[in-house]
Amino acid sequence: MVGRDAGGWGGMDYRGWQDHEDVRRRLDAGADPERFGVGGSRPLHRAALFGSPEVVAELARRVVEVDALEGGTTALWDAVVAGRTDNARALAAAGADPEWTGHGGWTPARLSLAGPEPDLFTSPLEESPEGRPALTDAELAVVAEARRLVAALGDFYYDGLGLACVAGIDAEEAIRRLEATPADEELMASVVADPFEHDMDETLRFVGVTTVPGGCVLTQPWGYGPSMPGIHTRLSAGTASYGLYANPKSGNQGSIHRDGVCEGWDLHPGGGPDAGDSPAEVLFSYVYCHHAVAYCLAHAGLRPTDPRAVLGPPDHWVELPDRDYWTT
Repeated sequence: MVGRDAGGWGGMDYRGWQDHEDVRRRLDAGADPERFGVGGSRPLHRAALFGSPEVVAELARRVVEVDALEGGTTALWDAVVAGRTDNARALAAAGADPEWTGHGGWTPARLSLAGPEPDLFTSPLEESPEGRPALTDAELAVVAEARRLVAALGDFYYDGLGLACVAGIDAEEAIRRLEATPADEELMASVVADPFEHDMDETLRFVGVTTVPGGCVLTQPWGYGPSMPGIHTRLSAGTASYGLYANPKSGNQGSIHRDGVCEGWDLHPGGGPDAGDSPAEVLFSYVYCHHAVAYCLAHAGLRPTDPRAVLGPPDHWVELPDRDYWTT
């Protein structure tokens, strides 16, 4: 007998939403299809993100309202944003509304036109439904660049990475603004080979700097150095920069600086659209969802053709002056 703790979902983790037999057993034993855990989150929303289409369909049959909201969005919206087109189809088949209006005035149906399956809600014999406008030329350009950039970067492990993505200046100008000096080649070879064999307080002062189309990138594959605000105060004079620290403990942390002033801190690049985003921001966040590094590069208007500026070897390894980079 399934206990009624956590609404009958006790012991369920994100992988459990793939197990149709277990989910059905729990529901038959009295698990609440409307509530998961103490916080009262919705099982259907969790399944839309982490589950199988069979589990999604099972839950959709048992809930009172398939388009009930959690965090201001429907389960179908969440499935589309997460790229779970299999679950989006299951939800639509269960009656979820692809024309529900979400963040920035976008619907799941129109947002899906920018996704991996633009015909997600259109049968092969059906024209785009009347009243669902196609993407504009400007929106199509955002989609095309996102696909190009994500493909150019490829897949790589980036936990612990620090980045500064700076618009409009090259590597040499960035080095000048930071008053950095060339790093010792033998020392850098040792640091790159095994950064954790060195004192972190010392290695935070070593960054790679590379010119890319649109600007330059500062990288530190082992630490948060390039994301420190004092770096961006200097780099963003007369322009803009986006900083990233892929914190292994708490996730991706982003920042925006413009002309030496911080305009956004503790952001979540690659995390998907948020309530209050403009239509353009929703599209941008959607096409770079789960691609934090590409998001940061694109936000600064940078267009690298490969991952070298991020992963190395950079154009230059430099040593930063010894100063407090947490002071702006």
